Amino acid sequence: MEFALIAAPFFFLIFSLLEVRMIFIMAAILDHGIGNATRVLRTGVAQQAGMTAEEYRELLCDELMGMMDCENRLFFDVQTIDGFSSVPSGSPLNEAGEITGEDFGFLPGGPNDIVAVRVFYEWDLMTPVLSAPLANMAGHKHLIQSNAVFRNEPFGSES
Repeated sequence: MEFALIAAPFFFLIFSLLEVRMIFIMAAILDHGIGNATRVLRTGVAQQAGMTAEEYRELLCDELMGMMDCENRLFFDVQTIDGFSSVPSGSPLNEAGEITGEDFGFLPGGPNDIVAVRVFYEWDLMTPVLSAPLANMAGHKHLIQSNAVFRNEPFGSES
């Protein structure tokens, strides 16, 4: 009888902890991936090789250790910005709670340019009913985001 009284809160707590743990793990993987994938932009390797957005997506996906669905749920935006105070900070979600990606681009900049890289991933919640407070997108999904802002190295110069 006592177990019946505490079973529901107990299982709610267990599944909620598992859900939050998975979100933190996926966020850490995304942070690691963006950290490694931006290195080719900072050093000018991507610009000098004429890397396309799809090639950059492949590079980013390789850094995610096969843990995420890169084809359908990963979105990224690479922009050259005027200064560190003009970092894009708006939400990528539309009014319906979905990522459109209409304003996303791939502009890795030139030597000494300031570049902002934003990566977004749509994470399906494992227990949509129990994890409803974690949903910040339509369809019981949680948006995981990672950012990197840096100044490109002076690649291509003779100094």
